[in-house]
Amino acid sequence: MAKDKTLYVCDYCGQESVKWVGKCPSCGRWNSMKEFKAPSNSSYGRKPASGALSSGSGEGVSLLRNIVSDSEPRIDMGDEELNRVLGGGLVPGSLVLLGGEPGIGKSTLILQTVLHLSDKKVLYVSGEESARQIKLRADRLSEEGGKSETDNLLILTETSLENIYTQIEETQPDLVVIDSIQTIQTETVESSPGSLSQIRECAASLLKYAKGGGVSIILIGHITKEGTLAGPKVLEHIVDAVLQFEGDQHYMYRILRSIKNRFGSTSELGIYEMKHDGLRQVSNPSELLLTDDREGLSGIAIACAIEGVRPFMIETQALVSTAAYGTAQRSTTGYESRRLNMLLAVLEKRVGFKLATKDVFLNIAGGLRVTDPALDLAVIAAVLSSNGDMPIETDVCVTGEVGLSGEIRPVSRIEQRIAEAQKLGFQRILIPSFNLKGINPKQFKIEIVPVRRVAEAVRELFG
Repeated sequence: MAKDKTLYVCDYCGQESVKWVGKCPSCGRWNSMKEFKAPSNSSYGRKPASGALSSGSGEGVSLLRNIVSDSEPRIDMGDEELNRVLGGGLVPGSLVLLGGEPGIGKSTLILQTVLHLSDKKVLYVSGEESARQIKLRADRLSEEGGKSETDNLLILTETSLENIYTQIEETQPDLVVIDSIQTIQTETVESSPGSLSQIRECAASLLKYAKGGGVSIILIGHITKEGTLAGPKVLEHIVDAVLQFEGDQHYMYRILRSIKNRFGSTSELGIYEMKHDGLRQVSNPSELLLTDDREGLSGIAIACAIEGVRPFMIETQALVSTAAYGTAQRSTTGYESRRLNMLLAVLEKRVGFKLATKDVFLNIAGGLRVTDPALDLAVIAAVLSSNGDMPIETDVCVTGEVGLSGEIRPVSRIEQRIAEAQKLGFQRILIPSFNLKGINPKQFKIEIVPVRRVAEAVRELFG
């Protein structure tokens, strides 16, 4: 009997090593090398199951100009938010990983989606719940709140990969859902389900089957205490797309992000509202993310951000107070703390506001996490509003990136941002002066105020 080969694989970047090292030579993380026993009859490079199609490794070498690149028809998931994040729909033969915290709604999202795929046969494989539990959830998610009746959804409660392949061969589904990949195990690896060896072997085998048979497979995965996918980079390297389902369980909003996508953009996001009967798509998140009554409240500024191709208004909240223990605190929720420190340094150096001895707390309302640099000007406006206890007018919004010299740098897709602010009833919007080039302000009913420096924006907001 051939002896299994022992490797050490980095949990974060997937770097392999024949011996254990304390620090990963690729990403530099400490204590991230995990033992991985690759069996001699590994599913890497072998046929995953009896009757399964191969991945086409015998096609040989082809000239690039001779390869046919017809656009492949995508599967319409019946969910505009999910279709947008996937890049226009699910590509046949693709392997997609959906990750998120326990209880965030991953299984609910996938189940309510496949319930509406009336023209596709779906095999839902569950290694965590019984068929009766899935039926109860499906009844709750049905539109009328009664019994869910569909002839195209097959339920399988199984954790053996070989048995799953057998059922796939018998049923011939168009889409396979596996909930979750951490519960699946294969006989070729002698380790417990959820281990790095099992996850790697099962995912690699499923990828080969998906590519060879043209069957789309959606994997549901858990995340670790650090907030990353279990078996993270090893699994992310194998799959075609990685979707992250995130949100605070104390908020009703859920956000679907694309971390990796071989068939579309990674800057798109979908927004859902968690309700008692499932997840509801939020087509206009701006109206839900803004507080109705902001009159007379200081420390609140409205920014127009863009995630992917969608503009929406974000409420930025700040609280500035005297440091209680002599050492100033800097705390952020939904915003990068290092960028907040940079903006506070710009305020002190370029504008003259002394905030070194004051605590600064920043929060993006609604539980969102925003990376758009156009939020910089709103952060500065909210901080100054709270510091001076001066409310900003409720019909004013801002957008602009702030540079280290105190200049306000241009942002992308300014016309979409202005149109979104106008649609929601704002009367004035502060934008970078450079963005005025190439647009006609007369086509908008909202007043456009160009600013070049942070000091100019302060004067426009607070007089």
